[in-house]
Amino acid sequence: MVSGRILSTEKETVDFATVYLKGTSYGGTTNQEGLYHIKAPAGDYTLVVSAVGYTKVEKEIKLVEGERVKQNITIAPETQQLDEVTIVSTGVSRVKRSAFNAVAVDTKELQNTTKNLSDALTKAPGMKLRESGGVGSDMQLMLDGFSGKHVKIFIDGVPQEGVGSSFSLNNIPVNFADRIEVYKGVVPVGFGTDAIGGVINIVTNKKRRNWFLDASYSYGSFNTHRSYVNFGQTFKNGFSYEINAFQNYSDNDYHVEAPVKNFETGSFNESEKVRVKRFNDTYHNEAIVAKAGVVDKSWADRLMFGFTYSHMYKDIQTGVRQKTVFGEKHRFGHSLMPSMEYSKRNLVIKGLDMVLTANYNRNATTNVDTARYEYNWLGEKHPLNSPGEQSRQYSRADNDNWNGTLTMNYRIARAHMLTFNHVLSTFRRDNTSLLAAEEQTDAIAKQTRKNISGLSYRLMPSDKWNVSAFGKYYRQYVAGPMAEDGTGSNYVRTSRTVDSWGYGAAGTYFILPGLQAKLSYEKAFRLPTIEEMFGDEDLESGDIGIRPEKSDNVNFNLSYSGSFGKHSVYLEGGVVYRNTEDYIQRNVQDLSGGKEGATYINYGKVLTKGYNVSARYSFGRWLSVGGNFTQMNVRDNEKWQIGSTGNSVQNLGYKARIPNVPYQFADFDVNFYWRDLWKKGNVLSVTYDNQYMRSFSYYSQAVGSKNNDFMVPDQFSHNLTLSYSLKQGRYNLSFECRNFTDEDLYDNFSLQKAGRAFYGKIRVHFGD
Repeated sequence: MVSGRILSTEKETVDFATVYLKGTSYGGTTNQEGLYHIKAPAGDYTLVVSAVGYTKVEKEIKLVEGERVKQNITIAPETQQLDEVTIVSTGVSRVKRSAFNAVAVDTKELQNTTKNLSDALTKAPGMKLRESGGVGSDMQLMLDGFSGKHVKIFIDGVPQEGVGSSFSLNNIPVNFADRIEVYKGVVPVGFGTDAIGGVINIVTNKKRRNWFLDASYSYGSFNTHRSYVNFGQTFKNGFSYEINAFQNYSDNDYHVEAPVKNFETGSFNESEKVRVKRFNDTYHNEAIVAKAGVVDKSWADRLMFGFTYSHMYKDIQTGVRQKTVFGEKHRFGHSLMPSMEYSKRNLVIKGLDMVLTANYNRNATTNVDTARYEYNWLGEKHPLNSPGEQSRQYSRADNDNWNGTLTMNYRIARAHMLTFNHVLSTFRRDNTSLLAAEEQTDAIAKQTRKNISGLSYRLMPSDKWNVSAFGKYYRQYVAGPMAEDGTGSNYVRTSRTVDSWGYGAAGTYFILPGLQAKLSYEKAFRLPTIEEMFGDEDLESGDIGIRPEKSDNVNFNLSYSGSFGKHSVYLEGGVVYRNTEDYIQRNVQDLSGGKEGATYINYGKVLTKGYNVSARYSFGRWLSVGGNFTQMNVRDNEKWQIGSTGNSVQNLGYKARIPNVPYQFADFDVNFYWRDLWKKGNVLSVTYDNQYMRSFSYYSQAVGSKNNDFMVPDQFSHNLTLSYSLKQGRYNLSFECRNFTDEDLYDNFSLQKAGRAFYGKIRVHFGD
């Protein structure tokens, strides 16, 4: 038997904490005095202690037959903790006690690779990374059939909307995060967001650490350089600081298959592709994130002040389709963001916890398109009648973002919890032309103000089941320029306010130990984003009058995890249903002079139905193998349309797939570990992984998209990683080969990605 008392760092007893022996069915909960008792066969175990709002603790113990082991454990509060997370070797696990359909991606096994945060997310079921090119290219994450603006990004519970492209998931190294939580579809009130597709929460390491240093450098194909350093410490008096700094650079000069324009005839044959090298695609970014403050004080569990600076430069090689090529077009920008976070458990009264965050972001992006030549894919150039490869501009967009979040949790007795969350976000964009000798700023600024409030009640009568019910209120104010007529010769300031109510519920039940079912529903709303209303001031145009999306979301999930000696198994399956009205769709439109641009529209009704399955098997600390498969049907559900005469006509695309949306994809990985190789504490690991995507159309099936010219082909890529760690992970060397079979890989509107690439990385890690 093992028994003891669970105390908090405030020396208070922790009742209803979960205490169990890892990988077994032996366990229970603490009583009102914080006491627990567990009986189990003799042997070596890992004792796990977890409680809502506290950091999970694991401790190795040995049970001897006929003896009683006493083990008292102290657990510390954890800021922004949403629910217990259990990690299954090298991969993805359930956010276990949450009633919401959520998984957690463990980044620890990836920290010796050159992956960024968006690469790491591809391990989550139903997740697909969509890129328009190489390092620094435009990136979207697709989750269960929804992509881009439908999926919201958070860092430690703080929304990242409007922070600028110089600080985004595809240029932040994976080492930045301790884990990544993915909430699919229905989203907890604690995030205070209007996501329909789901939420991605980047969770950093907030544990108290004496001193630490994590630094790495990698070099690879296409002259790609990446470096990262993270260091900090917490002193005995509670003062804490942390510095994160990283950079990425790449020429992105890989080969693609593309049509070449003949300047003599002024045209080209799109079906005749030539193997060419990208020549105007250099990208680099630099960022530093600094934090300082105090922890573990009587008046604050955590009070931190931060400052983030980031900068980026990006050549623009293509338009929204690959046939369009640029030779001089580029953009650059920077972002400045001071921030503050404050958290306190048992504020004023016991059981009342508060988390308050605030940040201001000033980011500026300058688009430069002043070339006097047009280019083809061979790098040849031809004089233009007027400057500008797409549309003549040299302009700067200055964006100001304010964001504040307040989250209050109140625990009543041991089975009830109330959560209130409010998020306030404001945005202002001023556009300035730099073409003339004097700067000319547009007279009408583009502005938004968004308030989202939520209140939820959670009932947790036992470890076997819990249920949550919630309501949300959304309100958005928008103001900006709108053309008086179709000529666009004069603009006037217009404004509007929209608001909506949403609600939902979620529940989970452990049918058997290790076998868990989850069901959730939400009447959800998604307010239009800045890009959808105002565009990007370059290749995308927005619509200030675009309407919010409305959706009925249903998720059901069944998962099983269990251990049998050295064998561990994890199985999961889920189905999703989304009935969406006023679906916001990104379309490509043809412009004058053979140019193209992107625009956003509301598209009546869209129905999403699908499923994903995951499986993983581990053998001791030697082998881990697993994968995911996703099938999503995102279809046009609008039976009638308004015709040119104003009458209702039958929609030819009714029940057809929504274009440019992958609907079937999968991934698989195998990981081998040789521990104590050559010397105790050293580990050699070999990882093979692959990604498969079935072909899909980037034009509507209703207009004959079965033509191969409109299809993104089947794709099956393979990657290999070799890593060697010395002295318990203090020194690390790794080598990667991505797409080692050199497959042709495509994505958004058939834009081509890099072929075979090699990367090497060195990393050192000291301290806690």
